[in-house]
Amino acid sequence: MDVGIVGLPNVGKSTIFNALTAAGALAANYPFATIEPNVGVVAVPDPRLEVIHQFIKTEKIIPAALRVVDIAGIVRGASTGEGLGNKFLSHIREVDAVLHVVRCFAGGEVIHVEGSVDPVRDIETIDTELMLADLETVEASLDKTVRLAKSGDKEAIARAEVLRRAQESLAAGKPVRQLEFSPDERKAVRSLGLITAKKVLYVANVDESDLHGQGPLVAAVRDRAAKEGGGVVPVCGKLEAELAELDAADAAEMLAGMGLDEPALAALAREAYRLLGLQSYFTAGPKEIRAWTIPVGATAPQAAGVIHSDFERGFIRAEIYTLDDLKQYKTEPAIKAAGKLRAEGKSYVMKDGDITHFLFNV
Repeated sequence: MDVGIVGLPNVGKSTIFNALTAAGALAANYPFATIEPNVGVVAVPDPRLEVIHQFIKTEKIIPAALRVVDIAGIVRGASTGEGLGNKFLSHIREVDAVLHVVRCFAGGEVIHVEGSVDPVRDIETIDTELMLADLETVEASLDKTVRLAKSGDKEAIARAEVLRRAQESLAAGKPVRQLEFSPDERKAVRSLGLITAKKVLYVANVDESDLHGQGPLVAAVRDRAAKEGGGVVPVCGKLEAELAELDAADAAEMLAGMGLDEPALAALAREAYRLLGLQSYFTAGPKEIRAWTIPVGATAPQAAGVIHSDFERGFIRAEIYTLDDLKQYKTEPAIKAAGKLRAEGKSYVMKDGDITHFLFNV
């Protein structure tokens, strides 16, 4: 799963991307972390891993991770190829969700590309370009699909209806993500690669005087996001860039001095994870304690397949316990002796935080 960071030039997009992907420890565990200079891997902080480690000693702890793409900055006219418009649009079509960085502080040495700070206007600028690009895609597909639908092709009939609804929404200045679709219709939408169908999380780039995002500029972004069911995470890009350059002890001291429990980027990574509809289950042993990424609703065999396809193909059962079980009984043998180690079959739907062993045979 990939998330793309977008924003107008000079809003702090690349600063936040660089801070997000500055976790050098992850690169060792994820060798694809430097495939391209604009692609990084971001750890999803999860305190449950350390809790597990209190009871199960291990050689290493591996958190869940997301791939993040720093997409070329957009300007007015990007939908018609202005600036790096074509590159921007091709990259954003490939990601699964969008982190939209907006500037929510005045002043500073960097002048805003529009000459003033207005985050809602900035959101509308990018939304307009994306909707225009989507409208072009929809209209190019609609005529061909309608002709095919006239032949009685059921798939084309359904696709044509989705395209018509998308066309009406976009022409009215509303992104496709605001429409309600059935599961089958959503598949059709995904196949079209519509940019405005992707979920969006707004990243309010604040200054050090408004770390919790209580100021009027962030409030305006929250109001805008609420209208489309979106979320907002305030992040001080300047502070996060400074923290990313410190070792863990110095970073913790700096955060404590500012009354913060963790970097804002930790909350951002977790929110992006949820935005994508993802959750984690854990495996724990002497070699590693690891968070594995699965979609919400994944079954036990599907979760096993994330580790290795053989695990899914030869799945027998999953043996599962919870973090609360581990905290109460201290060890896996004690959990089993207490009858708390559950045996789950192929139909079991995984829950976030399940600690799991898979039994398989191939």
